[in-house]
Amino acid sequence: MKRRPSSLTIASAGRRRFLMASAAMTLAGAVGMSGRPARAAGTLKVGTYGGYFKDSFDKHIYPDFTRETGIEIESIAEPTGEAWLVQLNAAARAGQAPADVSMMSQVAMLKGQASELWAPLDLARIPNHTYLLPQYVHRYPDRRVDGIGAVAWYITLVSNTDVYPEAPTSWGDLWNPDNQDRLGLLALVSNSFLLEITATTFFGGTDVLGTEDGILRVMAKLAELKPNVKLWYRDEGQFQQALQSGEIPMGQYYHDVAGLAAAEGFPVRSTMPTEGGVNDSGCWALSRASDKVDEAHVFMDYMCRPEVQATLSRKVGTAPTVRREATDLSDAEFDAVSSSIPPIIPLYEMYNERDEWLNQQWTELVTG
Repeated sequence: MKRRPSSLTIASAGRRRFLMASAAMTLAGAVGMSGRPARAAGTLKVGTYGGYFKDSFDKHIYPDFTRETGIEIESIAEPTGEAWLVQLNAAARAGQAPADVSMMSQVAMLKGQASELWAPLDLARIPNHTYLLPQYVHRYPDRRVDGIGAVAWYITLVSNTDVYPEAPTSWGDLWNPDNQDRLGLLALVSNSFLLEITATTFFGGTDVLGTEDGILRVMAKLAELKPNVKLWYRDEGQFQQALQSGEIPMGQYYHDVAGLAAAEGFPVRSTMPTEGGVNDSGCWALSRASDKVDEAHVFMDYMCRPEVQATLSRKVGTAPTVRREATDLSDAEFDAVSSSIPPIIPLYEMYNERDEWLNQQWTELVTG
């Protein structure tokens, strides 16, 4: 991120480029009975998105986990994009694990399934998974669990309050002709989720995206936005600065980061549209090459605790992956990172299955 040093870096830096013998039986039984990890010797290599994100886990999460369980965490900074997935796959073929547990994007989880990269998880050994919202338990096509929700975040409708004294209320406001040459939108089909936003706003939901013909209909509607888009951005910092100055006074951005900007006095607001914000997330996944199966289950169970998720919301700026009522987050704390409006959930399988075709059509019809 190219951004002036400030607390705004907290929530955004690196986050999105974002997871048995008798002794094992004893450990599983102890966890299942108490809901608290049993103490265990050993270390666990855990990969997270780098920068402030990793630093926050190192400071606010891992020390307490180690004090309670006896498991030392070796913190690994993952490279961005799909580079980490490529490294994990290559290492697993050689029987090695650069990290035992990694925080992985939803699309990376699907791509890793093709090579059976992810070791199946036993939910009986992760009793705190019952606090998770349903979308945060990731599965192979045959229903084996291969990922547990790590962190989540929202993409919302943002605006400059000097330019827009009244907050927009709908994603449909992006199409308003009065907003010509005023919008900043994420540049990639696979990270903007504008297909799901458009389908939800104008086509009654995302079912229309089940076929290529339906996708092309949605892209045609998106193409109507072209006169309004001033910047298709890849650099979050570039758009943030333009939003704060009013140069590009409306667009889509990350809810928590926009809220931090507002708290620092910038004329910025984040609005959860009536159609819902986009709820993206990352998973904890265990490499099949790892021999730390016991420790990994203890770690994932710990990370599913409502109080740990609340700490992440307060210290890292992520939305809780557990039910709101299970946490002690105040209304203000919850609203700063999440929403009670039903979210738009990205269609990750669509991006995995139609990757090349989607990128080609996106460039030709939407951003080109």
